[in-house]
Amino acid sequence: MKEKSENYRCFSTAKNACQKIGPPSPQYKLRKLTEEDIPILQILFRETVLHVNARDYTREEVEDWASCGESAEHMKDLLARNDYVAVLNEQGEIIGFSSMNAEGYLHSLFVHKDYQRDGVGSLLLSAVEKRAREYGVTEITSEVSLTARPFFEKNGYEVMKVQKRRANRLELTNFVMRKRLKD
Repeated sequence: MKEKSENYRCFSTAKNACQKIGPPSPQYKLRKLTEEDIPILQILFRETVLHVNARDYTREEVEDWASCGESAEHMKDLLARNDYVAVLNEQGEIIGFSSMNAEGYLHSLFVHKDYQRDGVGSLLLSAVEKRAREYGVTEITSEVSLTARPFFEKNGYEVMKVQKRRANRLELTNFVMRKRLKD
């Protein structure tokens, strides 16, 4: 079991912007995200980028990337254009989320820094792939970070190209990856 140095994660004074983080559990649940979840998604996104992706990107790069999630309106727009799913722990706390559009573009997959390597990412990816099949999609594509590349490769995704992609002000290296879905 992982120990937490804090029981709450708060990065804003906005309503619903704090969430209690409990111990990991194999009893994860999936649910669709709503606009009410945006403050928590913003926190989770920022925490993940600043802490997890800092292994592979500079401080300046992760700070620039993390700033992309600051606009609630932008998050609301993304929520409207993509299917978002969250993984909840036993306490009902959001510990990861992913999104994909109807064409099979996987826009995001983020797991709270304290729940890395606990099966949350695999659960999210499985949900995305199931949804893609429901859409009739035969191939999922995504732009994947340096940090996430090994996870996606382990799950059958292949690199199509290496690219530089603008986060906010800076261009960061990532990979266009794809997976052809089997029936």
